[in-house]
Amino acid sequence: MNQRSFAPRERLDGQVAVIAGGAGAIGSATAQRLAALGARCVLLQRLPPPSAQHLLASLPGSGHLVVCASVTDSASLAGAAAQVLAQAGGATMLVNCAGFTQPVAPADLDGLTDELIDSVFAVTWRGSFAAIRAFAPQLRASGDSLIVNVSSIAAFTGLGSNLAYAAAKAGVDALTKALAKTLGPQIRVLAVSPGVVDTAFVTGRDAGFNERVGATLPLGRVGVADDVAAAVTACATTLRYATGSVFVVDGGRSLG
Repeated sequence: MNQRSFAPRERLDGQVAVIAGGAGAIGSATAQRLAALGARCVLLQRLPPPSAQHLLASLPGSGHLVVCASVTDSASLAGAAAQVLAQAGGATMLVNCAGFTQPVAPADLDGLTDELIDSVFAVTWRGSFAAIRAFAPQLRASGDSLIVNVSSIAAFTGLGSNLAYAAAKAGVDALTKALAKTLGPQIRVLAVSPGVVDTAFVTGRDAGFNERVGATLPLGRVGVADDVAAAVTACATTLRYATGSVFVVDGGRSLG
C-alpha cells in the first residue's frame, strides 16, 4: 500500500517547476506564484523573447532558468530535460501551457486548412504529450510530482477560436485522465480549464470584446492570467489528493 502523504502544502520549497510556454501570459503568472512559494522555475520556450530575461529577474528566490526547446521538437525536449536534470536536479512539476491558435469561425470549413489543423494539434496535443514524455523519468524519480495541463472549456463546449483547437483541447483532457491512471501514484496529472482570458493569445479579442463577454458572465468579468495561475498553484498546494480531474476556471462562462 502506498504510504505517501497527500497532505496540503503551504510552501513549495525544493520543488523544480518546468513551465512550457513559461514566458507567455499564463506561464509568467504561474511562474510568479510558484516562485513566491519557494519553487525553482524553469521557463521552457521555443525562442525566448527578451521579456523572458526580465521575467526571470523578477521572480522571487534564486536558481530560475530559461531553457530553449520547442514542444514540437522531441529531440530538443530531450535536451531540455537533460539540462534541467544537470542544472536543477530534475523536475518535480511540469506545467503545459504552450499553445497556438488562429481564429476561424466554426461554419468556415474551408478556412480551417489542413496546415492549420496540423499546427494546432502539433503544439496543443502532441506538444503536451511530448513534454510529458521527455520529463516523465525525472518526475517519476522524485516519487511525488505533478503535471498540470492547461486546457480550455472549448474542449467540452465546442466553442473557441476554431474547431481544431476545441478538438485538441478535448484530447488534452483525455490525455490528463489516461495518464493519471498510468503514472500514479508517483505522478499526479491534472488540468485547469479556462474560458476567455484577457491575454493576447487569440488575435482579434480586444478590450471591447472582453467587456462584452465579461458582462454576460456570472462573475462579471473575463478571466486574467493570474486566475489560471492560481488554479495551477492550487493543484500543487491544496488539491493534493486529486488526479485525473479537470478544474474549470471560467467565471461561469460554460454554464450557458
